[in-house]
Amino acid sequence: MLALALRAVASFLIATLYMLVKVAGQRGVALPEMLFWLQFISLPILLAWFTARRKLRSLATAQIGSHIGRALVGMTSVALCFAAAQMLSLSDFTALTFTAPLFAVMFSALVLREHVGWWRWGAVVCGFIGVIIVARPGSAAIPAIGGICALLAAMTSAVTSFQMRHLGRTDDPVQMVFWYALFGSSLTAGFLPLFAHGHDAATWALLLAIGIVGALVQFTLAASLRHGSVASVIVVDSTQLLWATAYGWAVWNELPMPTFWLGAPLVLLAGSVIAWREHRLSRKIPANAPGSAPSPCPPPPGGPAAPQAF
Repeated sequence: MLALALRAVASFLIATLYMLVKVAGQRGVALPEMLFWLQFISLPILLAWFTARRKLRSLATAQIGSHIGRALVGMTSVALCFAAAQMLSLSDFTALTFTAPLFAVMFSALVLREHVGWWRWGAVVCGFIGVIIVARPGSAAIPAIGGICALLAAMTSAVTSFQMRHLGRTDDPVQMVFWYALFGSSLTAGFLPLFAHGHDAATWALLLAIGIVGALVQFTLAASLRHGSVASVIVVDSTQLLWATAYGWAVWNELPMPTFWLGAPLVLLAGSVIAWREHRLSRKIPANAPGSAPSPCPPPPGGPAAPQAF
């Protein structure tokens, strides 16, 4: 129950983060500046947490190169997410980015040459049928560039999930969050002279909220997986879609098209089937099999079906 509660809080926070990003964009905050503050604000929070627990030495890692690679791919995914969130309604954006596990399956089969059975291939087909229904190609309801950004965000998120799986063999989740925040803020700091400018107090408060909420997302996702498996908590990931729809209606008076309620459940179902199948297959791998070491890292924010956005 604690794992489910933490996961539900994480889903709410993720939807809240994208709502804040969309509002910040409408107030004239440039995308690179939002990316910087998202990562930078979490650094003092993490350092204070480690200092209070006298565990600063635990931040040491031998995987600096891997952390830098994860930051490069992850920040690309974040940039695509933020861009798509500003171009699409929150409900459509959220549904499209829940395709991350579909791309992960395709990446496993086509790049890593892993065996993928008909269960997961069937889920991929089901998920992309849902994407077509949500996106309604040929209509003007969803901007093409926004839809492409959302799908590219999900694709890069799938790549990041494999990077996290690799890092999870040696580093714990909080280590990964710290190094990601450090390298992510370092990578985006160089853009500040070009894009940052003065803001009023309300906008600075908005940027502060983006950083704090982003940090809380990381903690709640990691904590949910300390108390429950992915297969047990993914059931509440769908609540993110409900929060996104509620925010769209309350803040922008946006309600999804009727076809959304047919396509979005197909995408969610596909992600859930893939997570369930991955869980079943992992239980069949002997504990001492090569590469079978459990990964303590969290999946992409929002569960296996949402992009690695933080």
